[in-house]
Amino acid sequence: MGQPKAWLPFGPERLLQRLVRQVSLAVSPVLVVSATDQDLPSVDVPIVRDSAPDCGPLEGLATGLKALQGQVDAAFVTSCDVPFLRPTLIRRLIELLDDRWACVPRIDGRWHPLTAVYRLEALEIALQMLAAGQRRMIDLVQSLPTRIVEAVELRDVDPTLASFRNVNTPEDYASALREFALVCQPDDASARSS
Repeated sequence: MGQPKAWLPFGPERLLQRLVRQVSLAVSPVLVVSATDQDLPSVDVPIVRDSAPDCGPLEGLATGLKALQGQVDAAFVTSCDVPFLRPTLIRRLIELLDDRWACVPRIDGRWHPLTAVYRLEALEIALQMLAAGQRRMIDLVQSLPTRIVEAVELRDVDPTLASFRNVNTPEDYASALREFALVCQPDDASARSS
């Protein structure tokens, strides 16, 4: 991207602030997990830092699950670069978790372990994997009792599956800004009127 995604302006807020607001419409508590030395825009939720540098999203998941011990049974996890994440999709994934340890979408054969729900029991497996030098989120997903969610189960809450659209390049970001300017998502209406 050429600059930190969390700081990208998106409407009246930064991308991370938007994500925190969207997630807060679906779950509580909300916390942000960041890299050890990452600079972030201000948010009204706790920020916890990875305990080890450069270990990727699996370390972030473990850090977040540790911080949530005793507060929740499961956690919705997302990255900060999905500007069209819908609270309705978050709630659907939580509904579909059932007694599994993870609920992970697989859209057109592609896994989305960073738009998923994990029970706190997954922490032990994540820590074992990190200790063994394994860092791939998909390896964690495939080692847990996982509820795989297909696109057909999500289209009624997110018809275009925009929740999975991330911004990885300046072109992705420009396209997302154009789309945002043209269409106000239903989940954004309350935020814009306040």
